[in-house]
Amino acid sequence: MSALLEVRHATRRFAGLIALNDVSLTLAPGEILGLIGPNGAGKTTLINLISGTLAASEGEVLFQGEPVNRLPAFRRARLGIGRTFQIMRPFPGLSVLDNVAVGALFGRGASKVPLTQAREQARVWLEFVGLGNTISGRTDELSGAGRRRLELAKALAMQPKLLLCDELMAGLNLVEIDQIIDLLRQVRERGISLLVIEHVIKAIISLSDRLLVLHHGEKIADGTPASVLSDPIVVQAYLGKKRT
Repeated sequence: MSALLEVRHATRRFAGLIALNDVSLTLAPGEILGLIGPNGAGKTTLINLISGTLAASEGEVLFQGEPVNRLPAFRRARLGIGRTFQIMRPFPGLSVLDNVAVGALFGRGASKVPLTQAREQARVWLEFVGLGNTISGRTDELSGAGRRRLELAKALAMQPKLLLCDELMAGLNLVEIDQIIDLLRQVRERGISLLVIEHVIKAIISLSDRLLVLHHGEKIADGTPASVLSDPIVVQAYLGKKRT
């Protein structure tokens, strides 16, 4: 089966700093790819290049076989590339329901969605993530875990074919992490592919079909979780010498 997403030799420079250097990857339809690496390895930069938040200095991003390098983020979203953000910034003046409705208004097929329909879609996704009883509330009334679920609902309301998750489990306890893992598995069952950044190794192992490891902006491993986490280079760079 052809790749849903291809990144070919992506490089991103910030003045004299190379944040990402010659990184390539593929993601198949229905696959969950885990993206791991130390802080500053270039993980969020890579997601930004895929989503269109940043432009690549070199290289190419293809979605469903078509290059999207020249497309702004909103055009990529309408093609089916959705994302969550590590730093959550819900719209403070909108209800929980309308925060998610915004995703429906600006995602795939958005030009044909009236506000009433967007709100109905938002209700569906809020129920899906477990926030059905918060619909009329304010976002500042949500717990940290609730805001993570809201972030996921906003992205899902965009009807993505590919969902980029940037540390969706950050700050959660073990029970909450297990709940998010279960939700992401259900997302995949709905035909959505995922690229997931996560530092909780137990979570990313149980969730991912394949792991890709970045270090100092370069790809150092790509394979099954078992093979990647037993790779001496990965152990040295990311897991620590004590694991060798």
